[in-house]
Amino acid sequence: MQTLWPVITSVLAVFLVMGIGAICRRQRWLTRQADHSLANLTAKVLLPAYFMHRILESPQFESAAAAWLPPVFGFGMTALGFAVAFTFARSLGRFIGLDSDAKQRAFALCAGICNYGYIPLPIAEESYPDAVIDLILHNVGVDLALWSIGIAIISGSSGGKWRQAFLSPPFLAVILASGLRQFGGSALVPAPILDAIGKLGSCAIPMGLLLSGAIIVDFLQESNWSGSRNVILAAIGIRQVLLPAVMLTIALAIVPSVDLKQVIMLQAAMPAAVFPIVLVRMYERDTETALRVVLSTSIAGLLFIPLWLVAGAWWLGV
Repeated sequence: MQTLWPVITSVLAVFLVMGIGAICRRQRWLTRQADHSLANLTAKVLLPAYFMHRILESPQFESAAAAWLPPVFGFGMTALGFAVAFTFARSLGRFIGLDSDAKQRAFALCAGICNYGYIPLPIAEESYPDAVIDLILHNVGVDLALWSIGIAIISGSSGGKWRQAFLSPPFLAVILASGLRQFGGSALVPAPILDAIGKLGSCAIPMGLLLSGAIIVDFLQESNWSGSRNVILAAIGIRQVLLPAVMLTIALAIVPSVDLKQVIMLQAAMPAAVFPIVLVRMYERDTETALRVVLSTSIAGLLFIPLWLVAGAWWLGV
């Protein structure tokens, strides 16, 4: 219990901020009209600032030459998730209600990728601070997998938008900050600018969590849960039982560093990501299936996140 309680409090704090976002939506303090501009502000200004400040100031960043391993694992673990979810949807999906191509692709995209941003980052800040830099670098690989393999799954073609990941502000911020670290790091950045970057970066996670809570409560109102039991159980079984066990086994076998093991442990504990719902809508696949996967795993995450973090720490010896 002494090991479990700090993890539970970290997880609850994250979900409480999301809950405040949901309350703000219900009270019309955070309107749908504001979502697009605030999401753009977060993705294109606040999050890049957070990444830059952490890389420039963190003693855990070793060198650009050593920074390739976390993205490789991020890409590989996400590709594994997509492969497992897509194979299941294609081979067994028709037996649980995934009886169309649109439903199967929506299920595979959403169940295949974990929430790799706004939930694991604050938990890492609180409980695994030495792993934050590896988590940021790991997420570069996750983004590349989403915009290549993920887009191929949801679109039904191999013409992914992987270039979009390379041109995204967070990715460019990681590259710029990593480059600066090779030539003096934060000493090259004037103190007022570095301070401004830090202040902007400190807003990224709270803003992202508030927006996530507001968007999730919208989805809860829109979703139809009738006849969804089998899809929900399959999503939880794949995303929060099977894939975590596989990821932790791989981490024990081949991951060299403690920090990267903690990153994979964090990712293994996560529910499905929220953003794929947007891609499902964009490509006109089955939104109901996407909502069921994301919402059910997010709610179940209140139980599974702390359990997997404690079990993973024991299994990996971290």
